[in-house]
Amino acid sequence: MFQLPNIRSSSLALAALLGGVSPTSGAHEMFAGDSPWMLGDWNGTRTELLEKGYNFTFGYTGEMGSNLHGGYDHDRTARYSDQFTFASHLDLEKILGWHDTEFQLTITERHGQNISNDRINDPRVGGFTSAQEVWGRGETWRLTQLWIKQKYFDGALDVKFGRFGEGEDFNSFPCDFQNLAFCGSQVGNWVGGIWYNWPVSQWALRVRYNFNDELYAQVGVFEQNPSNLESGNGFKLSGSGTQGAVMPIELVWSPRVNGLKGEYRAGYYYSNAKAQDVLKDSNGQPAALSGQAYRSSSSKHGFWLGMQQQVTSLASDQSRGLSLFANATMHDKKTNAIDNYVQAGVVYKGPFDARAKDDIGFALARVHVNPGYRKNARLTNQAAGLDDYDNPGYLPVQDTEYSAELYYGIHVTDWLTVRPNLQYIRHPGGVSQVDAALIGGLKIQSSF
Repeated sequence: MFQLPNIRSSSLALAALLGGVSPTSGAHEMFAGDSPWMLGDWNGTRTELLEKGYNFTFGYTGEMGSNLHGGYDHDRTARYSDQFTFASHLDLEKILGWHDTEFQLTITERHGQNISNDRINDPRVGGFTSAQEVWGRGETWRLTQLWIKQKYFDGALDVKFGRFGEGEDFNSFPCDFQNLAFCGSQVGNWVGGIWYNWPVSQWALRVRYNFNDELYAQVGVFEQNPSNLESGNGFKLSGSGTQGAVMPIELVWSPRVNGLKGEYRAGYYYSNAKAQDVLKDSNGQPAALSGQAYRSSSSKHGFWLGMQQQVTSLASDQSRGLSLFANATMHDKKTNAIDNYVQAGVVYKGPFDARAKDDIGFALARVHVNPGYRKNARLTNQAAGLDDYDNPGYLPVQDTEYSAELYYGIHVTDWLTVRPNLQYIRHPGGVSQVDAALIGGLKIQSSF
């Protein structure tokens, strides 16, 4: 039976507002199509504040997902999840006279349900990707950013300190797609136990050196504290529970190829906290058979590569055209369930003259499970005397998951974009016994 998603009254109110929107003249008016804000410029107050160094933003992201076909549970339904973002960015040079200094404060709230949890993936092992990327890390309020940044030596040296996530600076990637495999920093999706992406924050220091306008290198030190993931610790500032530190380093090159923008990233991360082996005990034997505790490693590490490159443009508008992108990550086979991931896709901006700000995106991804992790699942079942996938106590063996997404981004106004999408997932969660799933989605991005 098909059930309607349970959407909060705030989301229904938003939908009601959207239904009555028609672009009007004058960017300062409420609901004006050429204004960056739904609620307008407050009679010029917002622009005046921006000129003085105060930038206050209120954003909303809502995502609906419906299991149209296949998946673990064929009972069709739809789920809705969303996020509100309250942010302030202060130019402290304009406000206090502090040279090249900025301050950021962001609070987020997430709420809702995810279609992937029990309809697409086998809940006994869960999944790798998520059909609704905005769901996750606790449906709660969080202090997502609290940092200060200052530049030195005419901007060559850039230092940022405070609370933020690794993906804000390292392995960064846009989030226009709705499937998590194509959204944001991918390292955090595959080593999420140590690398915390938005909306989780931790104490961190990031130092960047700009060699020139196209090339910079950066290094960071991030608190590795699993207690920051807990829903009740969204505003925790103490370091209690810290297990170590994650230290990423990255080189970023942003050339213009035939005058078109590109970005290429290569990075490495190292964690000095203890990590559990996925297969063996301290004697080098399979822990699932010996009954002994899994051995621990003194560290954990991995690599990533990423690229984005615009390859075509229109003479009349260089922002319109075709762009290619690809990302890959590689992880420690001894301690991580996922040993490698690869993704690639295309985005075309401005497909029609009448829809110059719309965009179309298509992407493919492959998530591969560490062979040692698979072997551990098989041995766990062997030790329990189970070989029937339908037995509730059976531990599904995970291998490789393939994902694809196609979306069309409708630029309704400068403050609202709506992206209907179709997603296809083969072997959800890497479990071959789960039927391939077709998911219908809808992503709403708005700025109030």
